[in-house]
Amino acid sequence: MNPSANGWIKKLLKEVKGKDAFFNFKDDVFYNAARSSGFIYGSNINIISHIIDKEDLTEEEICKVNLLISFLYTHKNSNCKDDFTDSVINFYTAINEIKKSFFNDLFIGKKSEEQLERIIHKRIQIDANLITKNFNYFIINALLFVDVLAYKHYLTHKDISKDYIKNLEASLECITLNVLNSKTVKNKYDDGLIKLFESSLRFQNNANIDYKTAINQLETSLEKFYILDIACMSTWSDRVIDNNEALFLNMLGKDLNLHATRVKESIEVVNYFYSTNKDNIALLSSKNIVKSFYNNSSKMVNKLISRNSKRLYQELKDSKELMILISQSTVRDLTEAEAKKVQEQLLDIFKSIPSLAIFLLPGGAILLPLVIKFIPKLLPSAFDDNRVEE
Repeated sequence: MNPSANGWIKKLLKEVKGKDAFFNFKDDVFYNAARSSGFIYGSNINIISHIIDKEDLTEEEICKVNLLISFLYTHKNSNCKDDFTDSVINFYTAINEIKKSFFNDLFIGKKSEEQLERIIHKRIQIDANLITKNFNYFIINALLFVDVLAYKHYLTHKDISKDYIKNLEASLECITLNVLNSKTVKNKYDDGLIKLFESSLRFQNNANIDYKTAINQLETSLEKFYILDIACMSTWSDRVIDNNEALFLNMLGKDLNLHATRVKESIEVVNYFYSTNKDNIALLSSKNIVKSFYNNSSKMVNKLISRNSKRLYQELKDSKELMILISQSTVRDLTEAEAKKVQEQLLDIFKSIPSLAIFLLPGGAILLPLVIKFIPKLLPSAFDDNRVEE
């Protein structure tokens, strides 16, 4: 089976047919298997539960397989009578905010396995020329389980609102921010990433979501397991979970109504996973995950902005209010209402530029402040009187 060639979904569905033991797993057993494979962390080392032989598949190909297997497990454990392939395509079609910009050209024609292959490829790959492997695996693929949770919600309720994904993402960002703030010692990259998160929570009414709201928005056990594991992954950014971080994680587990043994297990698993696979995960070649994330994010956003500079500049020129606010952001801090307006208008612009659709995906919000940082570089020098040419 070759997930980089046409027909791989049909072949995979045939290979897993009859493996009822896996699809009869309870949710927590399935989730633990997904975590052990690295799918939850965005660093896919193995196929979930080794349901098929990974052979010589690349990490990207393993990620494709794991996403599809997660969808298939979710479908088989629902009351959905629709064809599996049709239901996943219908799910992505239902997420209108993403569909209108990112997957728009993929929904044309008859629903088919080939069509689903293109959707999964675009969802995972984005654009290999624009996104570094470190960034891709650390943030975008670590958030793929949001798709799985949203698909489960979709099958349960026969529909899905944009609010579900927005609320889940907002809870994820808020709790991750609290994790980063719990660090005893922070370096400039930690502080930079904290500021990035703080200014990126765009799904509330001009106010950042608070910790209590973030907790209350999580309802299912899988949502809680996932948030806890992402929090544990964040604490591991400097390869040390200090006392303050451990206290926060235990508090988080208690607030999520999870047993203390679950928190202990999550900490042990993340330590084991990264320690065991440090030679196989590109991100860990850096001494500090946060530093690597921040640097790679900056490079990626800079590259996206520069490659789309002409189109972006023209779109900005047509939005006078946005130009004024961006100009003012170079000399003063914008209010929460102004910042929200900038983010919303930028997202509207990004919908018309396919290469910038990454910012519309779950997790893409945390990059918006970096966009503001780089946009002045593509505007005329008169735009910023204090600008010094380098």
